Amino acid sequence: MPPLPPRTFPAPDTLHPVILPNGAVHKGTVFLKAATDHPNITVGDYTYMSAHTPPADWAASLAPYLYPGAPETLRIGTFCQIADGVTIITASANHRYDGFSSFPFSIFLDMDRNRPSMPTAFQDTTIGHDVWLGQGVRVMPGADIGSGCIIGAGAVVGGIVPPYSIVAGNPAKVVRRRFDQATIDALLDIAWWDWPIEHITEAEAAICNADLDALRAAAPK
Repeated sequence: MPPLPPRTFPAPDTLHPVILPNGAVHKGTVFLKAATDHPNITVGDYTYMSAHTPPADWAASLAPYLYPGAPETLRIGTFCQIADGVTIITASANHRYDGFSSFPFSIFLDMDRNRPSMPTAFQDTTIGHDVWLGQGVRVMPGADIGSGCIIGAGAVVGGIVPPYSIVAGNPAKVVRRRFDQATIDALLDIAWWDWPIEHITEAEAAICNADLDALRAAAPK
């Protein structure tokens, strides 16, 4: 089979951005922004999600407790990588647990959020740019994951995760930082994920080889 001709980088509104060697689209990978239409979910350009069995509803598969009109939001940055089996558990999944029982009586009565059994605090969940969520990761309500983080397979992560951390375990802990603080500060300042895609692909070697000087030089003028 002859090789496929060179491709330009797919547009961020492409539903299935991966083309297989036989020319067919890979239906198990989507640019999430193109695959979701949920008023409580914001997704940046080029963030992709993969699934061995493509779901009928990608948003419901990723954040099954987040319903339209819920009091919280889910914000995901650009260029994130979301593996199969990732679940983001948003705040609407919570029960009130500061009293004698955590039972949600209201759900079986009138669904009135003002009833005493319903929680009153609903934190948003935020995932920064260029974050890799490994297979089977669980993101807990109100998590704030900084840009450049790598979350290891099966991790259960909550709270604030500093940018460019490698995180693993249950409960998830920071294993190490990917770079020294000066480099992290420089990367957050450069913010290559905000560049036009043509500049990003031209700077692929600098980004993937961790060449900070070359990355600075490649920044759009």
